[in-house]
Amino acid sequence: MSGCEGYEAIARVYDKLNAEIDYEKWADFFEACFERFLNKRPELVLDLACGTGRMTRTLAKRGYDMIGVDGSDSMLSEAYMQGGENILYLLQDMREFELYGTVGAVVCCLDSVNYLLSEDDVKTTFKNVHNYLDPDGVFLFDMNTPYKFENIYGDMSYILEDEGEEGAVFCGWQNDYDRESGICDFYLSLFEENGDGSYDRSDEHQREKCYTLDTVKKLLCESGFELLGIYSDYSFSECTQDTERWYIAARAKK
Repeated sequence: MSGCEGYEAIARVYDKLNAEIDYEKWADFFEACFERFLNKRPELVLDLACGTGRMTRTLAKRGYDMIGVDGSDSMLSEAYMQGGENILYLLQDMREFELYGTVGAVVCCLDSVNYLLSEDDVKTTFKNVHNYLDPDGVFLFDMNTPYKFENIYGDMSYILEDEGEEGAVFCGWQNDYDRESGICDFYLSLFEENGDGSYDRSDEHQREKCYTLDTVKKLLCESGFELLGIYSDYSFSECTQDTERWYIAARAKK
């Protein structure tokens, strides 16, 4: 998940704290997009900002040759430990990644594009994705919407927790959203239970930027993409004013 300071401490418990994410349904959506927008099933797929590799492994199990790129060595270490066949992991910044050739599709999950804090960085990333896509290859990614930044993030505080067999994990999450800059700072305090009942604390700071849909469309167009669709869920539903996450599909025109 390039473009953030964090994920050093939280990497080892990231999947526990995000256990509610249904990667199988998300992968179903990706495959539905492949069927809808591609002439044939892609053989090689890039999972950009792959994190701990949950989606990378999910798609690999469905028969795709996978490349996982992420800028956090801690997250990739977790991905490596989980194993998985037909996967190549690369430690690279999502703005500057380099591959050995082109791929049929690029997927990018969990608002990773929002971690890019300037339009220049987003455009650089989009152009790089375009460069490594086959002609007419698809780019599938999601972004947090302005509604989510204003109404869900804002200046709110949250507690994430997991009561696992290896000990409890708690994460205190404080948001600080600057509406003028569109930047939301996340201050995370992680508490991990030890075998003797004591807790270790670690702190992280992450940032995301809010982009308008018009800006995203403009940057995709300037990067050589044709916009195929913007959806509010895995069922291709239309977006509304209170949509919290955009699921975006674009085609590389070459």
